[in-house]
Amino acid sequence: MKPLLFSLLESSIFSFQKLSTTHCCTIKCGYMADVYVSNRILDSYTKLGFLSHAHKLFDEMPERDSVSWNTMISGYTSCVRLESAWRLFTSMRRSGCKGDGYSLSRLLKGVAFAKRLDLGQQLHSLVLKGSYECNLYVGSSLVDMYAKCERVEDAFEAFQEISEPNSVSWNALIAGFVRLRDIKTAFWLLGSMEMEGTVRLDDGTFAPLLTLLDDPMFYSLSGQAHAKVLKLGLEQEITVRNALITSYADCGSVSDAKRVFDGLRGSKDLVTWNSMIAGFSKHEQKESAFELFIKMQRTWIETDVYTYTSILSACSGEEHEIFGKSLHGLVLKKGLEQITSVSNALISMYIQFPTGAIKDALSLFESLESKDLVSWNSILTGLSQKGPSEDAVKFFRCLRSSDIEVDDYAFSAVLRSCSDLATLQLGQQIHALATKSSFETNEFVTSSLILMYSKCGVIENARKCFEQISSKHSTVAWNTMILGYAQHGSGQVSLDLFSQMCSQNVKLDHVTFTAILTACSHTGLVQEGLDLLNSMEPVYKIRPRVEHYAAVVDLLGRAGLVNKAKELIESMPLGPDPMVLKTFLGACRACGEIEMATQVANYLLEIEPEDHFTYVLLSHMYSDLKKWEEKANVKKMMKERGVKKVPGWSWIEVGNEVYAFNAEDRSHTLCQEIYLMIEDLTQEMQWFDSDNEFDDQASLLGLNPY
Repeated sequence: MKPLLFSLLESSIFSFQKLSTTHCCTIKCGYMADVYVSNRILDSYTKLGFLSHAHKLFDEMPERDSVSWNTMISGYTSCVRLESAWRLFTSMRRSGCKGDGYSLSRLLKGVAFAKRLDLGQQLHSLVLKGSYECNLYVGSSLVDMYAKCERVEDAFEAFQEISEPNSVSWNALIAGFVRLRDIKTAFWLLGSMEMEGTVRLDDGTFAPLLTLLDDPMFYSLSGQAHAKVLKLGLEQEITVRNALITSYADCGSVSDAKRVFDGLRGSKDLVTWNSMIAGFSKHEQKESAFELFIKMQRTWIETDVYTYTSILSACSGEEHEIFGKSLHGLVLKKGLEQITSVSNALISMYIQFPTGAIKDALSLFESLESKDLVSWNSILTGLSQKGPSEDAVKFFRCLRSSDIEVDDYAFSAVLRSCSDLATLQLGQQIHALATKSSFETNEFVTSSLILMYSKCGVIENARKCFEQISSKHSTVAWNTMILGYAQHGSGQVSLDLFSQMCSQNVKLDHVTFTAILTACSHTGLVQEGLDLLNSMEPVYKIRPRVEHYAAVVDLLGRAGLVNKAKELIESMPLGPDPMVLKTFLGACRACGEIEMATQVANYLLEIEPEDHFTYVLLSHMYSDLKKWEEKANVKKMMKERGVKKVPGWSWIEVGNEVYAFNAEDRSHTLCQEIYLMIEDLTQEMQWFDSDNEFDDQASLLGLNPY
């Protein structure tokens, strides 16, 4: 009968119904008193995850041995129920059954997962007391526990106690140093492991190491690691392949990542697809990311949260709006809308769509039940970029009143809103809060402080913030300071700062050149600006973008060199861009080049018939030249096409409150008093102008009115 029961147990381990039937047969036949039989049933229950049934059986067992206790302890640790496992271990020791190497190693695994260093140290003392430190499995578990608790020195000591460490021991130690991003030691251990010669390097060795290679500076090292993987015949190990895809993508070589991805013909798992989609998204290869996502859908691989956060991050700009909304529909269909990370990705996506989509982002934010700091920062960033900026200030106040701690991104976003509002008093208060929270020297917060003080007209305070920055090689802070001086008409100071950036080896980027070319434009430094544009690619290895050409067109337009600006546009390798053409249109208007302006405006009206900018600028130009009929035609065209001028908004800070209004706005509660005051001020200005006119006429006649 016993062999039949064992056969039933072997077949029933994957079926709870069969196991229950076998358990009943065992009781009926009177075999439950046999410890071996009971342990087999107990083990089957724990492997299926039915711990309540297992524990009930365990309690009913008339006799238990160390296997019974270890089976239950292992079951609880496997299901991440450390407290239950710990209570059992304590009961086991009190019952007189001392823990052995197996029970200690299983408990150490549970402690490692929970990162309970205090419990791990207690177990270590029991390991020493029982002389188990040389035991391979206990020793490896100790190494793993200390490594996961980020105590790598203790992990190394435990490792040295193992007489003959295996690959599990080595991999646990290497993973500990990987967790601390100690690249030098991790790869030194890899070399030592290889030199040892007795242990084979496997997928558990390389997969963690490859996660460290996540910067373009490590591209060569990634290639070497890949070569070693091929040499050892590990190229078909899925975990290694997935790690290689991520590593190559993070190092900037999406083509190598794609080559590895394509090499996995029939063995791609969910992580493989997610890694490749994330690689495409990170490197702005959005169309490739979309194609791969659609292909993934056709392979019937079940998508997860990470799939959607990766693909949603690729959706930005008006051209991706339809695809992004379709993805939102899929998220709703799968019931993932309340997953915080997915909703955060959706909020960020809607923020990057045209201005009207900010309402959708706000709606998502409000409906999200579990908001984290990323949720708040995403909506704050959106409001600071697309406004209304006063709402960003209100949200910042709400964030501060919540239980979530404010970080540097939140401070940076609200300070940018203060910059747009030019609210010096509010900006100073937030500066004080940032100082109190120890974020004053953070490069992003400092850059936002520089911008805020610059836009509020206090360039001296902006410079003080710049001087106090902790990282003197922060490109963002240098760019902001250069732009600040540019907006204040101090182009020469901006050029001096640019020279200092070069001499101090601060990394230059495309924003640096946008800032310095703006400085040249606002100060009339024509030759300097042209020289900088021409030297960008050959000297600084930065290819000029549309915004750089627009800045130089503005520079030439301000200097009255409209024909040179036209020549520059015609020589652009990028082709005529609306941003550059609008800048050129403004230059034509300023210089009174009516024919050239009309040609440019007509072209812009063809490619962007819905944009109000060209209509308004053309209308103003006709007004300047008193061409009323042409102006009336422009207004008629706007009406026929349904184009409306977007009203400009103004802000004013009174009594620590920010008020927003536009032309002829009557929404304020004190609007009657405000308009009476405006009327009085207008009359005073008119009187002052007429008085000055009399003075000017009297001086021309040689009279002294006083």
